[in-house]
Amino acid sequence: MTAPVAATPAKLGLDGATVARARTLAERAGHPMVELARSHTTVSVERATLRLAGLDGADAEGIPWVNRLVDGVVDAVGLEHGVCLPVWDALRTGRYRNLTELAARAAARDVPFRVPEGADAEAAALAARRAVAGGIRAIDGQRAERDRRAGRLGDPPAPWIYLIVATGDIYEDIRQARAAARGGADVIAVIRSTGQSLLDYVPEGATREGYAGTYATRENFRLMRAALDDVSEELGRYVRLTNYASGLCMPEIAALAGLERLDMMLNDSMYGILFRDINPVRTFVDQRFSRQLHARAGIVINTGEDNYLTTADAVEAAHTVTASQLLNEYFATEAGLTAGQMGLGHAFEIDPDRPESFRLELAHALLARELFPDAPLKWMPPTKHMTGDIFRGHLLNGFFNLAGTLTGQSILLVGMMTEAVVTPFLSDRDLALGNVRYVLGAAGSLAEDFRPPRDGFIVRRAHQVLDEAVTLLEDICERGLLDAIARGAFGGMRRPASGGRGAEGVVARAPGYRNPAVEILEGT
Repeated sequence: MTAPVAATPAKLGLDGATVARARTLAERAGHPMVELARSHTTVSVERATLRLAGLDGADAEGIPWVNRLVDGVVDAVGLEHGVCLPVWDALRTGRYRNLTELAARAAARDVPFRVPEGADAEAAALAARRAVAGGIRAIDGQRAERDRRAGRLGDPPAPWIYLIVATGDIYEDIRQARAAARGGADVIAVIRSTGQSLLDYVPEGATREGYAGTYATRENFRLMRAALDDVSEELGRYVRLTNYASGLCMPEIAALAGLERLDMMLNDSMYGILFRDINPVRTFVDQRFSRQLHARAGIVINTGEDNYLTTADAVEAAHTVTASQLLNEYFATEAGLTAGQMGLGHAFEIDPDRPESFRLELAHALLARELFPDAPLKWMPPTKHMTGDIFRGHLLNGFFNLAGTLTGQSILLVGMMTEAVVTPFLSDRDLALGNVRYVLGAAGSLAEDFRPPRDGFIVRRAHQVLDEAVTLLEDICERGLLDAIARGAFGGMRRPASGGRGAEGVVARAPGYRNPAVEILEGT
């Protein structure tokens, strides 16, 4: 079951040929990145595969067993053939009771790994496939469970109200998440601790300390999912859970999200490159595998175009948001996601002191809505121009909520009047939810009556942004997406293809590479 999309008739008169050309250009620009992902693997893709096969837990130092086992394989035979052939060959030929024991012995450098050939390779691949298929079946079961619960309890109408909790302590997060759901939130996002994107491992267990967020761990996922299931029964509606599949462990977190029945995941094709300086090749390889997992799990992804407008001018760079949305749509479709799983991102970030700022916001929001009519768009509140004046901030958030309902947005992130002041208190969230409830209730079906003139400011601006996005995509097709990223085409961030964190974890696949997770997800 996917997020609802508000019915909004086309109002901008977009040229069909221009829209079709924009999508064709996005596919041409993105295709080389897909081929790159098909021909490479990463340590995180291989670790995610081991997690699907059932390897969990960590050693006494807190290092996950999946890291220990992959590192052991890399040191012994490299990763060009994937981790599964040497691991299941060792399980077949050695005296190891299970994956955990093998990982412990590998950490002690006591496993004679090899890359098997011929019949031995086929036997190892078959054993690996059986183990990984168990993880995929578990994800399928969680998807069916979500459908059962949502079907029985029901879903709220669009837009879904999306609210963040981020205390650092999962148990305090649970308390605040329950209160938020009772106050009207439909989606609870547990924002990650600052810096987790740059950890090349997934922490283990329930965590009670984090900076500006809470660590994404399997146990934290399990605890919050159980808490939201309880409050869903209490409220008589299914409350959804969101986290972040990004950073150096993007594929692993995607696997854990599917196994623990998360409903949405932040998952952008370029966010880690631009805003966390993660190697571009690693990011494109990891994001394709993570999206294949999300597609299988029925998870709605949220992309990160809103971030561009925090580092670049929201008017001058509006076309980069549209171009990125089109690229994210192509990458998502290629990985198997349906339109109903594409929560493409955009934001209300124009300087409020700029003349006609609200009209410009409406133009940009309508453009996204009409370009992606079947996508559950995620509309982000103002952050860049919040000054600490909470009264002004509350008013800005009211305008944001009004723009959202006027333009038929699907997922409405609740803006906080204390943005740029403090981490929100429960009372702040209650006031912010009240703002949303008032605007949505008072506006009602006002979107039906909102029809900008065909030759007016809003329509002209939307056409201008689309034309500029097409021009940018033409340039990307000519010079390459990696070159565009290196030149700072998105968010003003310059990230060369050879730079960034995690590059050492990328490996070109050898001709005999095998990964049963990839084979199952691609139906091969």
